[in-house]
Amino acid sequence: MRTDFVRIYKSVHTWTGILTGMALFIAFYAGALTVFKEPLARWVAPPKQVESVPLAQAQQLMLGALAVNPAAARDFTIHLDDAEHIAGRMDWQVRDPAADEHDETAVRHYAATLDAAGNAVVVETHPSPLAGFIDTLHRVVGLPVDNDPNRWIMGIVAALYALALVSGVVVLLPSLVKDFFALRVGKNLKRMWLDAHNVIGIVSLPFHLVMALTSVAFAFHDEIYVIQDKLVHEGKWAAAFQRPKPAPGASAVHEPAAMLPPEVLLARAGEFAPGFVPSMLQYQQVTGVRPTLRIWGKDAAAVSPRARGGFLALDPFSGKVINSDFLPGRQSTPNLFVSSFFALHMAAFGGTLVQWMYFLLGLAGAWLFYSGNLLWVESRRRKAARQSDDVPVQRQDARWLAAATVGVCLGCMGGISLTIVGGKWLYGHVDNLGAWHVGLYYAAFFASIAWAFRRGCAAAAVHLLWAAALFTLAIPLTTLLAWRFPSLGMWAHTSAESLGVDATALVGALVFAWMARATSHRIRHGVADSVWSIEGRAGSATPA
Repeated sequence: MRTDFVRIYKSVHTWTGILTGMALFIAFYAGALTVFKEPLARWVAPPKQVESVPLAQAQQLMLGALAVNPAAARDFTIHLDDAEHIAGRMDWQVRDPAADEHDETAVRHYAATLDAAGNAVVVETHPSPLAGFIDTLHRVVGLPVDNDPNRWIMGIVAALYALALVSGVVVLLPSLVKDFFALRVGKNLKRMWLDAHNVIGIVSLPFHLVMALTSVAFAFHDEIYVIQDKLVHEGKWAAAFQRPKPAPGASAVHEPAAMLPPEVLLARAGEFAPGFVPSMLQYQQVTGVRPTLRIWGKDAAAVSPRARGGFLALDPFSGKVINSDFLPGRQSTPNLFVSSFFALHMAAFGGTLVQWMYFLLGLAGAWLFYSGNLLWVESRRRKAARQSDDVPVQRQDARWLAAATVGVCLGCMGGISLTIVGGKWLYGHVDNLGAWHVGLYYAAFFASIAWAFRRGCAAAAVHLLWAAALFTLAIPLTTLLAWRFPSLGMWAHTSAESLGVDATALVGALVFAWMARATSHRIRHGVADSVWSIEGRAGSATPA
């Protein structure tokens, strides 16, 4: 390829990367954590506020709860598994009809149990919003609210991200064979970082292309569904989620007592799809004209339409199969095509091994954007003239970008760890825990940015890495304190998933501490004419 073409693609890659790099760092770092959203929700979940009744009593529980609260018949769930983050065997939500569909603050949660006499008791519950908040950071690239305008911004960022990927491959093509897997370790740190950046970028290219394209689809999914409805479903898209209209003369009201027991309905699902493993039963409009039961679950050998799996729709009164278009392994070709976007983005296939692979690829992707900005800063370094002993003042744009990169990226990591810790320390002591999660994260985030501009990127990088290490170490320490001192009012779950969060946080804290020590050594002993040095006037407004 002609050199001038390569130069153009290099410029496109550089500037699209700079424009989107910091937002994508947040999306990838938070996204890596949301791969294990359920274990995180289990770690932070408060002790159960209602006793979970045995599954054999689920029918009695449903009938009693619907008698106490008939509005729950619109949409309620029976959970088949007992876990820390599940409030009870039966729960449901009530959403403010005027709120945005993605606004979780407008939702009230309820759960039902049976008292000693077998009567239903309904209790309002307050699940932790932590996992949802981190997922929001991921979905809208660090913006605080998941709404249409922010999703459109995310879509534009994802489109530029795809452009950066394509242009980066074009730039590497001339030297791909010679330099691929070449990691030249030595005194030239810029060369080593560039080699690592290129290797990780090429190796994980399929993953990044999937993330970019699916993110664009998610950002504009409402618009895509409208087009799909008109071109593919002939205006009948919503019908896929509903059962057919009842026959003329059929009863408009159903009595919940006539529903088949959950055990019978689960057996019907097992006969229809032997490899399908149910996790919960979602009842909808059970007293209306179109009662429906969605049996949600997963099939290890099939693609799931959503992160929580897929569903088989049954009639809860007759057990007849209504719809299997969203059942893993039984989806139609158009539905499987759309579901693949969700599955590939959310690791909704392949089990735990794929989840860990996505987790590591997400962290590697975050490092890719961080290193890309640092490489641009280093490429703008003003080297001292050979005949001069003075250390030059670096370009202002390079110093600003370096400070912003350090503040945003390290502030994101520290802020997420801090808000995770706050999930246990603040639960039950504040009225609006969701607002506190937002406040803790953004307080750490913006304070990190301010500190990076105040002290310069070199000194601030060390300080912020140590802060991230301490905040992350506080996660397992919180569990240890909760176990050792129950009087603190916290809790320490002992499931493998919850303890896995503590173990991962401990490893993360050690990595942050190692990075802080390595960065401290570099800024003191590296070349003086770099923004990453504190020896001269290059990188720090005030010596560390």
